[in-house]
Amino acid sequence: MHKALLAAACLALTSMPALAQEVVLGAVLPLSGASATLGDDQRRGIELAVDQINEKGGVLGGQKLRVIVEDSGGRAPSALDAAKKLVTVDKVPVVIGEYSSGITIPVGQYLVQEGRVHLNIGSSSGKIRALGDGSFSLIGLDNVSSGFAAQDVVDNKWKKAAVIVPNNAYGQGVAEQFQKAFAALGGEVVSTVMYTEGQTTYRRELQQMERGAPDVYVYSAYGKEAATINRESFELGLNATPWYAIYLSMCTTDADPKFVQGQYGLDLNYIGPDGAAYEAAYKTKYSEPFKTSFNGYGYDAVMMAAAAIDKAGSADPKAITAALKEIGNGYKGATGDITFDADRQRSNQPYLKLKIEDGVQQR
Repeated sequence: MHKALLAAACLALTSMPALAQEVVLGAVLPLSGASATLGDDQRRGIELAVDQINEKGGVLGGQKLRVIVEDSGGRAPSALDAAKKLVTVDKVPVVIGEYSSGITIPVGQYLVQEGRVHLNIGSSSGKIRALGDGSFSLIGLDNVSSGFAAQDVVDNKWKKAAVIVPNNAYGQGVAEQFQKAFAALGGEVVSTVMYTEGQTTYRRELQQMERGAPDVYVYSAYGKEAATINRESFELGLNATPWYAIYLSMCTTDADPKFVQGQYGLDLNYIGPDGAAYEAAYKTKYSEPFKTSFNGYGYDAVMMAAAAIDKAGSADPKAITAALKEIGNGYKGATGDITFDADRQRSNQPYLKLKIEDGVQQR
């Protein structure tokens, strides 16, 4: 009996150094709720990056990299609880996430306050710019995407737009920036509707928009809410007027294809000039093309964090922050060139012009 206990103790002691030989990061993503499809796709990108890093020997001269992914449920309180758990229990130096701006902002504020590195891979509110040192965005913010959308709408000869967006930090930013850019190009926003998230129907909001007799409906909505908006728009006959989606994959991934046929929109550039190997690895592992345009940003976040840890020679958050500022100057990511501006935000975000016509087509 004593020998067995001694053997067990020796085994435990032997295993302790192995457990210590890893660097652990965190991620807070919506794996359930309205944006679950998008959050799960972000998780796929993160998972692929971890696989590839560990296959090549890990970080810091041979330590395995691990990312603990927590489910926010698409709710700010749950996301904050998850971030606090990652910081206080798991002691991670870096947290990736969340998806919605209204959740990313409080999570980022908490992480910066705690001296951790925050990597934004899915939110675009302009308020993210003010989160402070230690918070980085790998995705362009609203002023860039809404300006691109306004120009694209004008180029399609649509002069009057009715806009519907969620009533949160993200939607408010999109509505404000689109109206500003569209007016500067000679367009007119005839109505702006901000919907409350989580409703079972949006018929009242859609009928309110219809009264403005727009040339085009411009919208941005989270996966399952967008699916309801698209179905009810189809049932009301509003799809006889063109629809334009800001982040087309976010707005249509969960919708029945017949309800979104003919829609125009923009989306993040799925893949950059150096992303072919990543795209091939994604298709091999998951046996399907990219589900949304957001997975590559999760992949790039892990890759950049790992590169920063190696460059710093440490998993200390301050050292990682300093290294990221140097690495984020022409970094060749799967999603393209990543260069941070003085506020640590991606300064050049490539977009795609798309149309759904028997599948998603580039225009």
